Amino acid sequence: MRKNSQKEQIPEHYDILSIPAMRSAEKVMTLARLGSFHQSRLSFMRVLLRRLKTQNWHFERSKWDIDDNGEGTAIYDAIGPERRYSLVVFSHDIPAEKRSDRVIADTWDATFALVDGSVDNNDITRLASNIPLQEAGRISEREFVLSRANRSVRMFDYVRDCLAAGQQPDLAKLEHVGYLMRTTAVYGSGKFGAADRELWAERSEFAGSFQPELLAVWLIRSFTIDFVEHMAMIKSPSTAVGLVPDIRRRIGVGNSTGLGMAPFLINHPALIHAWINARETALARVRAVKRATNTVWVHFKNLTLRAGVNAENWITESAYQAPKTVALRNDLVRLSSYLEELTGDEANIWEKIYLWAEDNLSLEGQEQLVSLIIDVNGPLVDELANTMTADEAKHFPIDGNTTVTELRAMMLHAYGWTASIDYTERAARARVWYVSEEKLEPRLGERFDEPIEPYEQPLAPGYDAVEAMAAIERWLAEDNDNHLGAFLLKHPEHRHIVRRCQISHNLAYAEIRDNTISADMLPIDLLRCKLSFFGASKFDPRSDRWLRITMYQGAPFPDELDRLDPDDLAYPPVAEGNTQGQTAK
Repeated sequence: MRKNSQKEQIPEHYDILSIPAMRSAEKVMTLARLGSFHQSRLSFMRVLLRRLKTQNWHFERSKWDIDDNGEGTAIYDAIGPERRYSLVVFSHDIPAEKRSDRVIADTWDATFALVDGSVDNNDITRLASNIPLQEAGRISEREFVLSRANRSVRMFDYVRDCLAAGQQPDLAKLEHVGYLMRTTAVYGSGKFGAADRELWAERSEFAGSFQPELLAVWLIRSFTIDFVEHMAMIKSPSTAVGLVPDIRRRIGVGNSTGLGMAPFLINHPALIHAWINARETALARVRAVKRATNTVWVHFKNLTLRAGVNAENWITESAYQAPKTVALRNDLVRLSSYLEELTGDEANIWEKIYLWAEDNLSLEGQEQLVSLIIDVNGPLVDELANTMTADEAKHFPIDGNTTVTELRAMMLHAYGWTASIDYTERAARARVWYVSEEKLEPRLGERFDEPIEPYEQPLAPGYDAVEAMAAIERWLAEDNDNHLGAFLLKHPEHRHIVRRCQISHNLAYAEIRDNTISADMLPIDLLRCKLSFFGASKFDPRSDRWLRITMYQGAPFPDELDRLDPDDLAYPPVAEGNTQGQTAK
């Protein structure tokens, strides 16, 4: 793996060794490790809030027309140095039996659109005819995001009733769930008529990945709080109170995410490399720091305790995630104890802690540690957020100057890991990725139980590489033309994997080094990885194919952003007197 060449980006006050080699793709790009990633200060939600704070954005609720039944319209405005965006909310009173997180739902408690600029009554009339319909409606290039959300009924009603009675809700109950409403889709980048990414990608406030979508979710969070307080006031106007800031801040936005998101990591190799490369570069930089200042060391120890509190509040019934979460809790207790044996001014302190973690912690704990040591070294790593995009069109053309002999060497380098997989075994090819006719959403079927193989999507790079390598060997054995173009003219079915190989040859983290069609492959590992880069927390798989998460829990609200540090609020506070944590049960 190459050395990090960006030492010139490191602030002068850091006492640093030469940058060590970054972790290899063989180590990082397995589903088990990717499925153990945690949010960090390079995650897109936190990057967005830092940028909004730095650029001095301010926010208004310019319209609130919600009736006693919870129906009506609201508008939230984000106003920056150059532009303005409006979140238009349509609130609905729906029967309980219509409330569903499934993609087949056609009614929701609230629907949303993030609009470029201000909105007037004509806009609201147009949007009101389309936004509540979601996929069945259509929006314009002025709309950057289309979304919808449902109440977490039990938690929403509990908080409403507490506030109506003049009481604050129990913080412990809120922590375990983390939200009052959860989105079931956040669409952007051209879907259903929304603005294509090219229309906003060069705007400074949206530099990076998924920034309009995450701005919309952050503003949706404000609506959920305003809405529950409104309904509490309707229930008991003489006694109702609002949420106090410290409790309000522990409420995020939930999200239900399924297979529709899973193929993203496979379909965007150059972009995924950019994401992983930034994180791995950050880790390499931190591991090279000779010593930690006292301020950073104290912050790191405290943040480790706070991560332990977060893990204790992370409740799941998933047979897959539950033991991982228990291991994480024990890992963080073990890590906190180990830190008591160290001082921040010890030589090569971060490298020492990282290597100890590799020997003593689970993958879940190791990747939590990576996030923690990145988090406390912001000046060293924050500029890497600017590298987490990719011009994917640049990587699309196949380099026809390559010879077939050179391609074989590249294939062996990029896909040598497939040697451990016997694709003649049924279990190794048990799954088929396809697109459903009804919803045009990715689905995963059983190859040998369903007649779906003719509809298979190219989402098994490992298997495709094995097939291509066999064709290459036959081609060379027959002493054919050594030009790649000649090979592909004869074998156009291998064009896509040749393209992926050339991308992976130049971008080390572009390819997942695992079998994505095996019987024991868990799509939730793909979802977990992507959502960790979003900034999600408390991953709760509901099956091997969909999960619930929490977004923005702990983050400042728009009225607090100018005076609070969004990165300091990513983990819950430690209760007074808790200096060591409790061993997980």
